[in-house]
Amino acid sequence: MPTTQTTIPPTPTTVTAALSLEARLAAVEAAMTVALDEAAVAYEIRTAHIPVDPVDLADVVTVPLTPTLQPTTPYASPVAALLERARQRLLTDGWCAGSQIRQDGARCLYGAIRVEAAGDRSLEARGLEVLMDAIRADFGDADSVPVFNDRWADGQVPMRMLGQAAAQAANRGQ
Repeated sequence: MPTTQTTIPPTPTTVTAALSLEARLAAVEAAMTVALDEAAVAYEIRTAHIPVDPVDLADVVTVPLTPTLQPTTPYASPVAALLERARQRLLTDGWCAGSQIRQDGARCLYGAIRVEAAGDRSLEARGLEVLMDAIRADFGDADSVPVFNDRWADGQVPMRMLGQAAAQAANRGQ
């Protein structure tokens, strides 16, 4: 019986010399570049059949231009209801600093309270008084509602103070 000799193909040898950090990073970067190029080609192939014309959202989403329902005021007392309405006005029309009302309809704290008081100066004054009490309780150093309002870059804190003042007025029964 003849004996046959089989040869085993050589296995890849490992690099015995350690690579530097820069060399390893370069190798990983090259491998990632190849993987990203392959992914980009695969994306182009998968999305080639999608039409290029964008969808006009006006055709898809329709909402009334003006709200038909007014939010209900959770407070029965007049000052608390005034302050909550002023907060809602700022949420819908926007908040501003430096003036009572901007051209786009945004208002400051004082402007929102004034318009929601609808000419009732006594109600307006009581609302501003409760708001100042709430501001002084949290910040202490505000001279007036307009000064406090103009201190902020956005309306988050002023609107939060209106909410707190409305709750305080409701607790006082005002």
